[in-house]
Amino acid sequence: MGNRRGPAIVPQDGEKTMKIQMALAVMAFLPAAAMAQPVDQPKAEPNPKTNRYAEVSNFFKLPPGRSMGSSSAVAGDSKGNIWVVDRCAANDCAGSKLEPVMQFDAKGNFIKAWGAGLFLFPHGFTIDNRDHLWITDGHVADGKGDVVMEFDQAGKLLRTLGKPGVSGAGPDTFHEPNAVLIAPDGSIFVSDGHLPDKGNARVIKFDRDGKFVKQWGGHGKGPGQFEMPHCLAMDSKGNLYVGDRGNDRIQVFTQDGKYLGQFTQFGRPSGIVIDRNDILYSTDSESRAAAGYGHHPGWQRGIRIGSL
Repeated sequence: MGNRRGPAIVPQDGEKTMKIQMALAVMAFLPAAAMAQPVDQPKAEPNPKTNRYAEVSNFFKLPPGRSMGSSSAVAGDSKGNIWVVDRCAANDCAGSKLEPVMQFDAKGNFIKAWGAGLFLFPHGFTIDNRDHLWITDGHVADGKGDVVMEFDQAGKLLRTLGKPGVSGAGPDTFHEPNAVLIAPDGSIFVSDGHLPDKGNARVIKFDRDGKFVKQWGGHGKGPGQFEMPHCLAMDSKGNLYVGDRGNDRIQVFTQDGKYLGQFTQFGRPSGIVIDRNDILYSTDSESRAAAGYGHHPGWQRGIRIGSL
């Protein structure tokens, strides 16, 4: 599910994921005509197409004794390796000695892991064009968390955005940052705020040096407002896609925050990825299902795919 132009986030909040799913319960391939322009779109049928994909169980070969916890993020690097960030074989890394950042080859063979003691609740993840890893930490305690961190592939911390252990709504603080995306020019985008109706609900833009540029958003259902901006992606034209999970939609903006439109046919987006062919993949981990969270009645959890 990973690509290097957008954050390959596959959140399973509160769930243990023991396998890679090339397709979840439902996959809907939406024709290009349905998404020709980033303008407001009517809701499509919830699950209109047959799943054409096969699920590959136990794809990742974990070290002996290691299990996969809530796997909040996955991405691929320029060499074809797959990186997975889990929450320390559970749904939280607080107090754990496990290393949550794991590298695998293209066949799922384990290469290495690092990151013990660095995170409380690793959430969003992307790999930039230098193969640096960017990870958001969405909880705060004991002087840690509510930050966005940049690492090299050996696990060396290169940069931190935000103030570790400090929550806030200013230009240099976050409150439960969800996702991070690095634009081709090095601009940094962070979607901030995991709580509906309170806390932050914004997208923040920084320049390549980490200097605050601007922010937009706020709680609500209108254009440019959010209820849990959970994930980010960018298309080949440089438009920014924000998975507005609490509002069951994906909103589209310019990189300066100008609203372009929204899509509502992709379910309740927990993660979105746009590949080099401008195919959008949306993971829906929360819509109503037999073991679901009860959100978005009438829709099933799964991965939905559409061409832009």
